[in-house]
Amino acid sequence: MPAGYPLIVVGRRDPDWRMVPRKEAPVVFKQPNLDLVHRVSFESNPALLKHARERAESVQNRIADRITTFAGSMAFVYIHIIWFGSWIAFGVEGYPYGLLTMIVSLEAIFLSTFVMISQNRADAKRQVVADLQWQTVQEEDKQNQQLLELSNQILDLTKAVHAYAAAREGETKPASS
Repeated sequence: MPAGYPLIVVGRRDPDWRMVPRKEAPVVFKQPNLDLVHRVSFESNPALLKHARERAESVQNRIADRITTFAGSMAFVYIHIIWFGSWIAFGVEGYPYGLLTMIVSLEAIFLSTFVMISQNRADAKRQVVADLQWQTVQEEDKQNQQLLELSNQILDLTKAVHAYAAAREGETKPASS
């Protein structure tokens, strides 16, 4: 490697390092250790926990949540690949597969409804967080107003102390003759 070329070190999860010569300043990139990310426990927003508890009280919401969770999984995809492949391979019906088309269309109608339910749930969560953030902003604004009032009082007192000190200094100075 020619002299004067800084290295960009690209790190991977394993200890193997690859050095690439570049003319730019040296930069070190490391991928995050994903195992650490999963081990770190994050505190959930209390408002979201309350919202989840309220949502879990309804049987309909629990059923909709389970269906959307399953419909959004790879298991759902694999089951459908096996189902469609078997339907065609075993010749359940002939081409153009009218019954299969109708079943899939009905399934799509129901799944789209569950997707909308899931979106409504996500919107409700966002609204809970937004309401909590707005409440926090209002409280912080109130605190800022109080701090400004206290700062102004301190400024007024400081000016009064300076004026008093200047007046006292003028009184204690002997008159020059």
